[in-house]
Amino acid sequence: MIADGKSQERKFIATEPLFLAGEQAEYQVWTAICQSFAQRDCIAYWRYPIFSKLGRFRKEPDILIVDAELGLIIIEVKSITIEQILGITGHLWELQEYYTTKANPYQQAEHQLFALLDYCNLEEILRQQVPGRVLVALPRILESKWQHRGFDLLPSCPPILFNHQYHNLIEQIIKAPLVTKGGELSQEQWRVLKAVISGTPLFRVPSRRFYLSPTDYLKPSLTRSAVLAIVRQRISELDLQQEQIAKVIPPGPQRIRGVAGSGKTVLLCQKAVQMHLKYPKWDIVLVFFSRSLYEPILQQVEQWLRRFSCNQISYDSQNSKLKVLHAWGAKDQPGFYRTICQAAGVWSQSVQQTTRLKANESLAEACLHLLKSATIPTIFDAVLIDEGQDFMVDDDLKFEGKQPFYWMAYQALRPVSMTEGNSSEIPQKRLIWAYDEIQSLESLKIPTASELFGDELGQLVTGEYGNGIKKTEIMSRCYRVPGEILTAAHGIGLGLLRPQGLLTGMSWAEDWENLGYQVILPNSKLTEKYSLNSQIKLGETIVIHSSEQNSPNPVSQLWKQPIN
Repeated sequence: MIADGKSQERKFIATEPLFLAGEQAEYQVWTAICQSFAQRDCIAYWRYPIFSKLGRFRKEPDILIVDAELGLIIIEVKSITIEQILGITGHLWELQEYYTTKANPYQQAEHQLFALLDYCNLEEILRQQVPGRVLVALPRILESKWQHRGFDLLPSCPPILFNHQYHNLIEQIIKAPLVTKGGELSQEQWRVLKAVISGTPLFRVPSRRFYLSPTDYLKPSLTRSAVLAIVRQRISELDLQQEQIAKVIPPGPQRIRGVAGSGKTVLLCQKAVQMHLKYPKWDIVLVFFSRSLYEPILQQVEQWLRRFSCNQISYDSQNSKLKVLHAWGAKDQPGFYRTICQAAGVWSQSVQQTTRLKANESLAEACLHLLKSATIPTIFDAVLIDEGQDFMVDDDLKFEGKQPFYWMAYQALRPVSMTEGNSSEIPQKRLIWAYDEIQSLESLKIPTASELFGDELGQLVTGEYGNGIKKTEIMSRCYRVPGEILTAAHGIGLGLLRPQGLLTGMSWAEDWENLGYQVILPNSKLTEKYSLNSQIKLGETIVIHSSEQNSPNPVSQLWKQPIN
């Protein structure tokens, strides 16, 4: 049972909003799944990103349910009427007045199930232990009409969820024959299964230097090498917020706020790869500020491409419609700014041609020159920006009250079509930016929508798109370093011990909570916290405490001595 309200909300992940007219029947099935599994220990996905080859196309599972008791369940949804089925031979369905004339729904879903089980079997604890089922949902067909055609008598008739059969959904799923028998999952197996489905084993680094004997774990204080070995071998537990952010394709702009080390770069790589596999004709670019990130991002893009394509696709920088670009570029590497200049027919500026000394200001100056001298062509369908805080500049370099780099990126995007749920009068564009809280060494400005695009677009990332897809996500958990280290880094960045006072700070308790802290009243106990909407009074002394929930890095527990 999952009691946490936020977890309940997050565990049903629709990777895209279901708002198209043709998806109404699918939405009925998805809603029934969410209602029936609400009180179960599970995660469910609408369009989980593992893409199996289907003719000339790649197709992901319509619905994947990962359940602590039932294991893996894949449901292939076919929004067809009984009249659209011309006939069924074996597992092959002949269709009319549909996007394809032939379909193989059960075997297709079965293939997707086996692909997921292959990943499970890589973990010794899960090998041949995960039960799996496959069903076909026909939300526009009554069981009586199916029987009238005699399809229920066919030896190849799969387990089917018909229209108006959702009141006892779990019972029907349990009745479906097991494709793989598996066994009853232990708590540890369930933890690892959730991690495998999220893809976290991709980033578990094999330990090559450290070899531990059983007695190493019994020592009062582990050595540094032993601590590192344990951390590197450990599979991270599933973070439902991370999982939702990574798997969702928003139908417009999205802002991802987070503390350093919260996993934003990994999530952006996942999101970019998923977009690319699902919409291979889209022009997608993943942009970053620090040149040192180029190889790590390429490595992650390659890993996620192979993961989601069942090892059938690898990254090809020359031919891929998904581009990984440094913001500026170099002589031997194309950059985001220079790519736009080339498309606009304008000579790009080099660093030496700008007058500013700071890297972010030099880039902003070049972007400002481009915005003033040319019309930006719309050449991208999605732009994902990492290290968003490092592109910020002061007001004197803004373009008509807008941050020049961001406005250039926004202008270079094609609008999201009306069929994708864009009902807003303001053109929606897939600009997704992630930034670290209190991280930039060059500017104290925060990349809010108003700061980036002016007050007229200040509400661009306020609210939700539907199906739980948020326009702004706030990530407060730091995985990279222990909480003590992050707290010290924040103190230095804020100028906590500066004789002249803080360089910057938060005046609302909610802002500190978003950074992963608890705000404690003066002379109070740890449990007496500020209300989130409380403003901190001028001159008031407060205590901020890094919560254990937002500091999951295990080094503090493994290393028995002080680490700061």
